[in-house]
Amino acid sequence: MSRDKIIGINPVLEALKAGRPVQRLLVADQRKQDRDIQAILHLARECGAEIRFASREALNREAPGTKHQGVIALQGRAPLFLVLDGVEDPRNLGAIIRTADAAGVHGVIIPERRATGLTETVAKAAAGAMEHVPVVKVVNIVNTLEDLKKAGVWVAGAEAGGETVYWDADFVRPTALVLGGEDRGVRRLVRERCDYLVSLPLLGRISSLNVSVAAGILLYEALRQRSR
Repeated sequence: MSRDKIIGINPVLEALKAGRPVQRLLVADQRKQDRDIQAILHLARECGAEIRFASREALNREAPGTKHQGVIALQGRAPLFLVLDGVEDPRNLGAIIRTADAAGVHGVIIPERRATGLTETVAKAAAGAMEHVPVVKVVNIVNTLEDLKKAGVWVAGAEAGGETVYWDADFVRPTALVLGGEDRGVRRLVRERCDYLVSLPLLGRISSLNVSVAAGILLYEALRQRSR
């Protein structure tokens, strides 16, 4: 379990009493009226922590395999990954990596096949960012997403017509953002492994954005949420 998470009623209560920095508090909906939870909520409000109520399933995903007792405190910034499902233009990949570095992404994941590799053109477009952002090639994107989900990471796919407008998504929790290639978008099998799909509203006559532009919008929304 990440050292940035405090799990369970007594550990969270003691951490708040001791003045440890808590960025965010997750509380199970069905327990928010409990006396112990009310004491935790009072202390969390006093220290200015963000409070979110969620389902027990959401807390199970946040801290898999633990007895969280309906409360989890997050002390630091949760992991943020960017998964690129088949970006073929090296200039787009380089621009995305450059933005990923600026937005504090912990790692960029790309497929070994059917996508551009880490070429000289990519490095030039990244303007040095490849030295600072881990870029990992994987054999199978679908399997990688499954591994991330097992580790408690929420997978959000960018898709036209997605059920959640991107500014309503929760990017504060551990998140992997998935963007598709320039022509085909996110492949069906990859899309089916996403926990939810986010959309970027388009008011003009063009039906899609350049993938590097879409990545920038989503990453900076994640940065905005995590900076509150």
